[in-house]
Amino acid sequence: MTTVVEPPAPAVVVDAAPTTLSAKLRAGTRTQHETAETQGFITRLMKGELNRAAYADFLAQHHAIYVALEETGFALRAAGADDGIVLDELIRVPSLEADLEFLFGADWRTEIEILPATQAYAARLRELDSWLGGWVAHAYTRYLGDLSGGQVIRTMLQRHYGFESEGVTFYHFAEIAKPKVFKDVYRERLDALPFGEDELDRVVAEAQHAFELNTALFRELGDRHPA
Repeated sequence: MTTVVEPPAPAVVVDAAPTTLSAKLRAGTRTQHETAETQGFITRLMKGELNRAAYADFLAQHHAIYVALEETGFALRAAGADDGIVLDELIRVPSLEADLEFLFGADWRTEIEILPATQAYAARLRELDSWLGGWVAHAYTRYLGDLSGGQVIRTMLQRHYGFESEGVTFYHFAEIAKPKVFKDVYRERLDALPFGEDELDRVVAEAQHAFELNTALFRELGDRHPA
């Protein structure tokens, strides 16, 4: 009798759970990220279905958010509590202000109207001046997004709304010559932060909240700027 030997079952490959902060943030915010980037306002803006006024309003809301983010980051750094993660190369407020002056004129501060969702977002950021992990969660969602998808957004805005360089300097990082290299170094710094496992989970939860705040903003912008 011939003995038939069954071939071994194929090994089941199970992805290991992420262990570093940057990997946990990426995996833990995937759903919230997709929800935010598929909101009607942002998809219409990227398709060229809105106008410059809608984009200008979008930037005005971001100015309020980045003022709060960067003031809080500076406060952490001044207190010696930033662990080297608050980086000048990423600062966006001056670029936003240059874009707003281009779009609204010299009196842009009196022309813009900050939405309730933006006010809630900025208020949350200002609550984080004594919690580095919380600030890092928001900095990750904002700055890495600007360095990645933001570059595509700039191209689409230039294509659909006739911008050259002025008006879209928010997406240009003059001090970062090689964004890919910079992002790799930034993730290494994130992963080196002295956070225990419980703190890592709190940071991921705050990053999820950051995307939820952003989604709420896009919904209010969508109500104000229908197609």
